Amino acid sequence: MSFSDPTFWVALLQIIGVNIVLSGDNAVVIALAARSLPPKQQKQAIIWGSGAAVAMRIVLTIVALELLRLPYLKLIGAALLLWIGVQLLLPEEEEADGHASANAGMIAAIRTILIADLVMSLDNVIGVAAAAKGNVTLLILGLLISIPLVIFGSTLLMKIMERWPIIITIGGALLGWVAGEMAVTDPAIKDWIDANAGWLHYALPIGGAVAVVAIGKWLASRSAEQESDRPIVDLAESADQHAQAAAAPLQRFLVVADGSEASLQAIGRFVAQIPAYRAPVAVDLLNVQAPVSRDVSTFVEEDAIKDLHHEDGMKALTSARALLERAQVPCVLHIGVGDLAHVVAHYANELKSAHVFLTETERSEGSALGEVVSDLMPHVGVPVSIVG
Repeated sequence: MSFSDPTFWVALLQIIGVNIVLSGDNAVVIALAARSLPPKQQKQAIIWGSGAAVAMRIVLTIVALELLRLPYLKLIGAALLLWIGVQLLLPEEEEADGHASANAGMIAAIRTILIADLVMSLDNVIGVAAAAKGNVTLLILGLLISIPLVIFGSTLLMKIMERWPIIITIGGALLGWVAGEMAVTDPAIKDWIDANAGWLHYALPIGGAVAVVAIGKWLASRSAEQESDRPIVDLAESADQHAQAAAAPLQRFLVVADGSEASLQAIGRFVAQIPAYRAPVAVDLLNVQAPVSRDVSTFVEEDAIKDLHHEDGMKALTSARALLERAQVPCVLHIGVGDLAHVVAHYANELKSAHVFLTETERSEGSALGEVVSDLMPHVGVPVSIVG
C-alpha cells in the first residue's frame, strides 16, 4: 500500500480508531499515577512514562505483526479480538481494591505507567497489528498519531466516551470487523477462501461486527440485572451528612445533577417550583460518577480513584449548589459511583426521599433519561420526575 492508495488511509483510520478506543483505561492510569505529583513533575512523569510506553508498544506490535504471518495464529487472534470487543461493551466495575501506589514520587509514577501499559496493551497490540495488515510503516505511523492523542487527551477522552456511549459501541463493532478481516486472511485458509468462498471477505467482517455488538449488549443487560446486589461507593462531602439529612424535619427531595448547562437550567426551574410546596423543603443534591474499569483499579490505589471521583463530583455540583443556596434552599451534597439508576435508587431509599427529580446530566442525555426513570420506578416507592 502507498500513500496514494485509499486502502492505506482506511487502514490508518482503523489503527487510530482501535488504539484510541482501547487505550482509554491506559489514559486514566496515566492521569491517576501522575495526579499527586507537583505540576512540573506531573508533566515530566507523563512525558517520560508515556514516551517509554509508546516505544514499548511499537516493539510489541511489530512482534505481533510478524507472529500473525504464521498459520492459524490469525484465527486465534481473531477469536481473542472478538472477546476483547465484547468485553469493551460490558459495564465497568463499581469497586475494586487497588494495590499500586500513585503517591510515591515521579519514579514510582513512571514505573506504574510502564507496568500498566505493558499488562494492559494486549488488546491494543492485537487490534492494531490486525488493522495494519502486515504494513510496518502503516503500523508505526498509526501508533505515532494515535498514542499522543490518548496520552494528552487522558481523562478528556474518558469523558467523551462517557457522554456519548455510542463511541464505545462503534469501537466494539470496529474490533469485530477487524477480527473478521484477520480471520479471513489467515495463511491456513486464505487460498481456499479466495478460490471457493470469496464472499467471506465481506461476510466475516460484517458478522464479526454484528456478533460483538449483539453479544456485548446481551451480556451488559444481564450484568445490569445483577447491579442491585452491588454496594454503592459513598463519597459524601462530609461524614455526618447522612445523619443531618435524617434528623432534619423537612420534606427532602433527591435531585440528580451535574455542571452541564441543561442540568443547571433544570435546577433553576426546580428552584422556581419550590414555593408551590406547602411543607419546608431541603434537597439532597446527588452527582453520579462513572466507575473506572477493573484494569485501572488494578494499578491505582482505591483511595486515589475515590479522590478523583470526589473532586470531579464536587466540581460538577458547585454551580447547582450555588443556585440552591442563593434561593436559601438547604442542601446536602452526595457523590455516588456506579450505574446511574442503581445509585439513584439506593440514595432515594437510604435518605427516605419524598420525591426524586432527575435533570439532564451528561450521563443521561436525551432518551437515556427516560430509560433511567423506567429502571428506577420498580425500586423506589416515591414519585420520580424529570425536570424539563
